[in-house]
Amino acid sequence: MVRGKTQMRRIENATSRQVTFSKRRNGLLKKAFELSVLCDAEVALIVFSPRGKLYEFASSSMQETVQRYQKHTKDVQSNNALLVEHNMQHLKNEAADMSKKIELLEAAKRKLLGECLGSCTIEELQQIEQQLERSVSTVRARKMQVFQEHIAQLKEKEKILAAENAVLCEKYGLDLQQESNEDMEIVACTKTSENLDVETELFIGPPDARIKRALQK
Repeated sequence: MVRGKTQMRRIENATSRQVTFSKRRNGLLKKAFELSVLCDAEVALIVFSPRGKLYEFASSSMQETVQRYQKHTKDVQSNNALLVEHNMQHLKNEAADMSKKIELLEAAKRKLLGECLGSCTIEELQQIEQQLERSVSTVRARKMQVFQEHIAQLKEKEKILAAENAVLCEKYGLDLQQESNEDMEIVACTKTSENLDVETELFIGPPDARIKRALQK
């Protein structure tokens, strides 16, 4: 079972706190000495007790080490300041370049819309005309592509509907050939009725007698 880490906090008892400080201070000074000897490192350690008493260790000269630290810190701060200034200048230059590019693009846009053409030379007007012709060709090509895609979709939809129609006919037992023959018979009857003379005389009697009379004529 993994136990949680105990949170480090201030020792409330003054005696225990003083004993712990003495032990940890001696161990810290010893580690600093070992680090300077084993690794040939320049080490400077400064410790103030709760009562303000100073404890220190320096592998060479404490003052020289502190001065070296201050110089290093100052150099780092200066380098950081120079780096920030360089980055700011770089950003300003990029912003100025982007502003110029935007102005050029806006001017080109106005010219393509037929505005502000008074100052254009013949060469510039020819370039604008060629650009517009290329744009029109691109638009037309895209339009034809969209038309072709739409036609292909309609054809595919037609195939799907035809397949669904065949499935429905098979499901309800309909004979497509029989339907076609019936349609032809209806057309033939229609043509026959068109060939008969239209009877305009008033006739009173049963329908059979009327049909015989029409055939005798």
